[in-house]
Parts: sequence; structure tokens; C-alpha cells
Amino acid sequence: MKIRDFIFFGCLFTTPTIVYGACSVANLTRCLDSVCAINIGANPAARCQYCGSASAGEPSKSTAMKSISAGAFAKYTISDKELKKAPSDPGERYVWGTKLCLQKVSGCTPDDVSDNYDSLIEQSCKAAGISAEFTELAQQVNEQKSSGSCSSEISTCIVNAKRCTADYRKCESDTEFDKYFSECSVASVGCDEFLKDIRTRLMSSRDTAIANADKVLQTIIASYKSAREQKLATAQTSCQGNRAKLDCVERVCKNNMRNKCEIGFEYENTVAEQLCKFYDTACERLK
Repeated sequence: MKIRDFIFFGCLFTTPTIVYGACSVANLTRCLDSVCAINIGANPAARCQYCGSASAGEPSKSTAMKSISAGAFAKYTISDKELKKAPSDPGERYVWGTKLCLQKVSGCTPDDVSDNYDSLIEQSCKAAGISAEFTELAQQVNEQKSSGSCSSEISTCIVNAKRCTADYRKCESDTEFDKYFSECSVASVGCDEFLKDIRTRLMSSRDTAIANADKVLQTIIASYKSAREQKLATAQTSCQGNRAKLDCVERVCKNNMRNKCEIGFEYENTVAEQLCKFYDTACERLK
């Protein structure tokens, strides 16, 4: 919002809607100066500090402008007593002073304030080193990234499934890694000064990930080998004394034969032995 708009809304309900006579810019300026230009002779930045921008720094606490409130123009200025109620925030102080000055100087409107006093504040702000360029620079500074944020941003980019992937399997060669790192570096604006260190850290992470992947693969192979050997040992043990076949016959008799292979039903036992005969072949091969 422009200063003019800010002042207009601030004064809308306190300034008479009908005014008589032309606005005296000189008296209006005197009145506003009594609020915003304290000690301006010794401090060119006073208008900016009091009624412009807090970025201009703290205004001088001196009240050397008392002469402004005296003499023939006293009725058009804000008294020292009134100034004690002035807000400390520059924007609020400007609105506060405008309300009082529009009451003191007849015929003037918020537009008259903005048309004539805004430029004085801007000049004062330039004297204080405050300008649009500084505001833009401040925004750029706020947008500058730290080493940590750059590292996080580029790392996320690198391990994307379309690039190296989380386990870096697509970046085992330095050529592939550098290609994707270059893409991610260009996309991460404001990180140039950190790129060397970030690349070193990511290369180390890649090497560790690849080494760990090899270790994991070897562990898997070893576990399968161990499982196979354990099963073989168990099978060989079960073949000793023909135990595996005998256990099989017992289960078949119990679960599948009507008479449970009891005495008098020897044919059921013969059938069970035939069904479990494959153990003879298996155990022969495991010897």
C-alpha cells in the first residue's frame, strides 16, 4: 500500500469531509515537520527515521526543533506536550501526525500530505541510505541459502529416481554422477559457494552406498548358502537309521489309513511304505 493510501484510510474517519479554502502547503509542511523533522538541521535522516522507515535507524532523542512550535506558526505545529503521545513506529507516527495536522491546517486533505510530504521523506531516506534498492537487497539476503539448505536441496535432487536413485546404482561411474550433479547444481540457485564441499560429501555418500550394497549382496548370498547347508544337514540326519521314511510311514498310517495300519491290516502298512518309498531314493542321493 502506498503512503497516500495508508494515510487516507487512517484519516478517513477523523478528517472533515468538507473543507473550506485552499490548502497552505507551507503550513502543512511546518506542521508535519514538527512531528517528523526533529533536529533535521543536524540529522538529514530525521524525516526518514521518525516517519519513514525503521530501517533508517533510531532517531536522535534531541528536541532541538522547539523553535518550530513557537512564534507566528505555533498554531500550525504539534506541541511538545502532544508529541509525548506520538507513536514510536515511523508509519504509525506519520499517520498520527497527519491526523493532527489536517485538523490544524484547514483546506488540506490526505492527498495534499502525500503529494507534498512523501517526497521529503524519500529524500531523507536516501540521505540515510534507505532506498528501493536496499529493500530489494535485503530480500535477496533473506533468500540466500545456507550450506545446509543447499546440501539438502541438491542431495534430494541427486537421489531422485530419475537420476542416481537412493542407492546410487545409476551413478557408479563418476561421469554419470557429475552429469546429474551438474543438473542439480544449476537448478539450485544461490548455492555456488558451497558446491565443492557438497560434491565431496555426496561422492563420499555414493561410495559408501555402493560399498554397503556389495556387502548386503554378499550377506544375502551367505545367508542362502547357510540355509541350504542347514537343510542338507537336517535331511542327512533324518536319513540316518531310515528315520525319515519310518516317520513318513507313521504319518500316512495315522492320517490316511482307516485302520491305522494296526495288526490284521498289514496291507495298509504296505501301501504306506510304497507312498514313502521316495525317501529311499532321496537319502541315497544325500549320502
